Order: sequence, then structure tokens, then C-alpha cells
Amino acid sequence: MSEISSKVDKEARQRAATVLRNRFLQLIDEIRKGEPPVMEIPQRNINNTHYDEVRKLLLLGDKKLRRSFLDLNEAKRFMQTSLMGSIIYEALVNDEYPTIRDLYYRGKHTLVLRGPDNRTVEENTWDEQKESDSVIVDIEVFTSLLREEMLILSKEKGKVVGDMRIRSGNDVIDLSKMGHGAYSIEPTPDLIDFVDINADFVLVVEKDAVFQQLHRAGFWKQYRSILVTSAGQPDRATRRFVRRLNEEYKLPVYILTDADPYGWYIYSVFRIGSIALSYESERLATPNARFLGVSMADIFGTDKKKAYLSESDRRSFIIKAKDYDKKRAEEIKNYPWFQTKGWKEEIDIFMKRQAKLEIEAMASKGLKFLAFTYLPDKIQKQDYIA
Repeated sequence: MSEISSKVDKEARQRAATVLRNRFLQLIDEIRKGEPPVMEIPQRNINNTHYDEVRKLLLLGDKKLRRSFLDLNEAKRFMQTSLMGSIIYEALVNDEYPTIRDLYYRGKHTLVLRGPDNRTVEENTWDEQKESDSVIVDIEVFTSLLREEMLILSKEKGKVVGDMRIRSGNDVIDLSKMGHGAYSIEPTPDLIDFVDINADFVLVVEKDAVFQQLHRAGFWKQYRSILVTSAGQPDRATRRFVRRLNEEYKLPVYILTDADPYGWYIYSVFRIGSIALSYESERLATPNARFLGVSMADIFGTDKKKAYLSESDRRSFIIKAKDYDKKRAEEIKNYPWFQTKGWKEEIDIFMKRQAKLEIEAMASKGLKFLAFTYLPDKIQKQDYIA
């Protein structure tokens, strides 16, 4: 093996190659015994996903599908899964770092098959990347290996800055010395070693633009925090990075999103997981995460709470909810994890007002208000929705 990889990477790829090889060798053993090879893969759909009230996580159920090589309806998918498994294994043992796009192209080719009537038929291994991406997920649940553990790379999305040092590969990186920039969370977050952290909490910001403003204003320095942005819907690496900060350093995690149903869903993905990735909620979700805002109560106030925005501010920055916003709110209202008193009140205000607001509106009173009044006040009062 070449010296391209760091020691941590080499150990990770050796572990993954062993697990992958042993799992697929079980199929070979079945063939040697004269048995038809069958893959048992957990079903990844809403009917096999449940919310665990005790652990506060979306988890995959026990239902499995049996993918038999001798079943005409399953043979192609069986072949695709075996093909992808071999491509990933070769990349691991050859010290390579493929992207999910690479894997799509490495496996895409046309097979020439001969039918029972002796006519030839051409069949593609897969036609579109979403097809090969789905096969990669099948391998994840089949082997219990995350794609990140198999050193499969994806586009970096989330960013982080704060008073902490990490070791990535053979280098120690100081995240407090990033200038006006930030550290892009790498697609293999479990291979990062947290050297030391000097912080009291983690603030996750939905929007990159707001993250940049808070960074330049020095929020994380003044309030001893780790500042993270998911830049919209969070990717797996960002979710895992946040989970590790909470799990390993017991840092409270606060989520800041727009005051609308899509912001609420981003919060819930961080906290309890997503249906699509329920098989990995235990490693990706952070059940202790709290929704800091922006909340509808912050905008309009309640009998027990004064609004942060004046009536004139509200008129200037409130956005009328669209039909798809209201439809999304109705869906979210039925999710078990939104059945608390706080969330029922939040959704009721939204439906009554039929209005939403973006985080930037809180900066309408000046960035200093957002950074040094609104956020510190909410955190100090523990004014989050549970």
C-alpha cells in the first residue's frame, strides 16, 4: 500500500475491507453449499421506520427483504449490489478515495445477454447515478458500514469555526485561526481526531450567510462557542460532526433556522434523524439538540412572552406563507416528535398567522442585535422549544 494515506486512513480502510469481504464471502459459502445466494437487507422505507420515544430517535425496524440471485425480479439488483461491493473493495485495497460519482462511472457499462430464444439483449448495469447511489445505501445496511467508513467521498458542505484543534490525516488544524473563512467539514468525520476544544456550546446555523456574519462579528470568541453551518439541509458529515461534539464533549447543541416548516424540519433532522437515513440515526442524530429559534413566538409574542420584533419590524420582514409551506406544516404537525406543548403552540401560531420569517430579519435591527442580544438572551434563558 502506498504512502498516500495517513495511518488513520489505512487502519480505517483495512477495517472496512475486512468487513466488506467477509460479508460478501457469506454469499460464496451459500453457493458452495449448493444453496441459492440470498442477501437479507433491511427495508428502507417509512413503513419500516419508527420513532423511539425513549431514545428520541427515528430508527429502522426489523423488516427485511430477501434479495435472491435466482429470483428474476431481484436478480438485477443482486448483481448491482455485488458489482458495487467489488468496486468499493478494490478501491479500499488499492488505497483509493472514490467519490459516489466515481463509483457510478466505474460500474456503468453494458452487458450483452443471450435470452432463451437465443437472441442477444443489451442491459446497462445502471442508467442514472441515483440508481447506483441507492445500491451504495443497500451495501451500507447490508454490511453495517457507513460509506464514510468505506472512505467514499462526497461534496463538502458544512463548515465550522471555533476555539478547537483537530487532527485530520497527519496535520493538526487550528479552527480558531481560519481568518474570515472556516474549516470545511470533511466527508469522513470519524477519521478526525479532536485534539482539544475550548467551548461551552455548539451553535448550528441553517444559513451560510448568517454563519459568516456571526463569524466575522466574533460571536464564537465572545461566547466560547463552536459555530457550525449546515448551509441548508444538513449533509451526513455535518450531522456526524455535531453528534460527536455533543456525545464526546457533552457540549449543548442549539439549532438556529428560519421560522418556517422547512427550518423546523432541518432542526428535526439534526435532532432525531431522517427517514431516508434512519438506519444510521444512532450515529448521525443528536437527541439532545435544542431548537433555539427563530420561533414564531419570538416574532409575534405570546401571553407569557414579549416579541423581539416591533410591529413595524414585523410588517417589513414577515413573508406570507405559501400553500406548500402550509402543507408542510400540516405534515410536520402529525410527526410524533412534534407532539409537545411547545411545538403545538409554535405550529398553531404559524397556521393562525400564515406567515414566516427568515433569520436575516433578526439582523434588521443590526448584526450586533442578532449576535450580542438575541442569541445570548435566548441561550441564557434556555428559551428553546422542546
